[in-house]
Amino acid sequence: MIEFLTGLPYLKLLLIGFWLAYVLILGAWIVLQKRDPAATLSWIISLSLLPYVGFLIYYLIGPMRVHRQRLRRLRSSANFRKIDAFKDKDRDAVELSRMIQASTGLAPTTARSVKLLVDGGNKYPALLEAIAGARDHIHIEYYIFLGDKTGNSILQALITKAREGVKVRLLIDAVGSSKLKRKVLVPLIEAGGEVAWFHPTRWFRFWQKSWMNLRTHRKIVVIDDTIGFCGGINVTDDEDERLSDRAFRDLHVRLEGNIVRSLQLLFMEDWAYATDTKPLPIAHPTPVTGPVLAQIVASGPDSNVEAIHRTFVTMINNAKSRVWLMTPYFVPGEAARMALTSAAYSGLDVRVMLPKVSDSKLVTHAARSYFDELLEAGVKIHEYGPRMLHSKAILCDDETFMVGSANFDQRSFRLNFEAMVLIQDRAIGDEFAELFEYEMKSAPLVRDDRHRGFFSAKLPEAVARLMSPLL
Repeated sequence: MIEFLTGLPYLKLLLIGFWLAYVLILGAWIVLQKRDPAATLSWIISLSLLPYVGFLIYYLIGPMRVHRQRLRRLRSSANFRKIDAFKDKDRDAVELSRMIQASTGLAPTTARSVKLLVDGGNKYPALLEAIAGARDHIHIEYYIFLGDKTGNSILQALITKAREGVKVRLLIDAVGSSKLKRKVLVPLIEAGGEVAWFHPTRWFRFWQKSWMNLRTHRKIVVIDDTIGFCGGINVTDDEDERLSDRAFRDLHVRLEGNIVRSLQLLFMEDWAYATDTKPLPIAHPTPVTGPVLAQIVASGPDSNVEAIHRTFVTMINNAKSRVWLMTPYFVPGEAARMALTSAAYSGLDVRVMLPKVSDSKLVTHAARSYFDELLEAGVKIHEYGPRMLHSKAILCDDETFMVGSANFDQRSFRLNFEAMVLIQDRAIGDEFAELFEYEMKSAPLVRDDRHRGFFSAKLPEAVARLMSPLL
């Protein structure tokens, strides 16, 4: 067979011609997505080295745009000018909220209660208590929802409420929760609950887009339109320090008040999209204005606005005294990197807290490839050591605080469906600042004269940085 092929005339020219045609067609497909030039070139160069297989790879995990219907009219039903809390805010705060509303359709509103929940040991009991008190509905959306001890306790609580007649809807990401066995959910379904999978993989139906690389990374819970949860903590034993001394260090927030309705809108959009059904009817509870100005910031591959990315950059650019950032994955684009370094050059107290060792060596090396640039500008970098830091939050000055599911990286900014809560309140800012200062005791500063071996640090960091547009 080999002799036959080698004997064919013009074989090399034919192979080169086929390869050039493959590169041109694939390149045109990728270029038409109108993504960041660096990411576009990275994809083209990488897949050019994988003739023909590259089509399948890009089809399965390429950063394609999702087209789906948003509940835009409902998102914009509230007018930010009617929020009395703005009367005491400065111009930057007003413009920040206006930008978020324009880019997401989600208006600023208020919260009656905001409670920071540190680690699963605080989050899970609060969630179980809220579930137990549900009377009408429980809406839950998670990236990771496993059938371990933690997941089973929440499932049993949901089954109990479903049997009582409470409407339970559970939306789970198909990739993040791939270890969850479907049979574990059968009792919930038999009790009357509903379960849906976000972007399920279709290995044997290649004609249907799997959207494998576009996930819902949101962690949303809405109970009776009155209580909401949002943050970075998934449902797994890996995030419960009571079960493991290696559990992730993480942060969540429990909300009450009008802000919960914005979380409800996000869940309803995701549920309608995942189940291919019409949006659920929206309740209109009596508005209860709270003392805390709050706003949901959402983004995903169904929009090219990158609202969360814009919010991070705007918050940093507006800061007057400090920028304190916690994130487990740090792969910033040029705009975010420039915002951080410009703030530091301006004399602000800029601190970035990252895990000393994350659950991805590639991302760890990519993050460290930016350290020299940040340190030169005066950014203080802390590496948290006892456990894997998984908190995703930022505080600018004393009261502009944001927490949620989005990492400070390109994947969260562009590929994942994410949800954050922006809170403009001095008391909440002080509470997070106290937490940040406490975490600094276990997160020593990175020194600019640190030892960096060629093979152990410099080379892996350089290679990882080249791949950062694909992370």
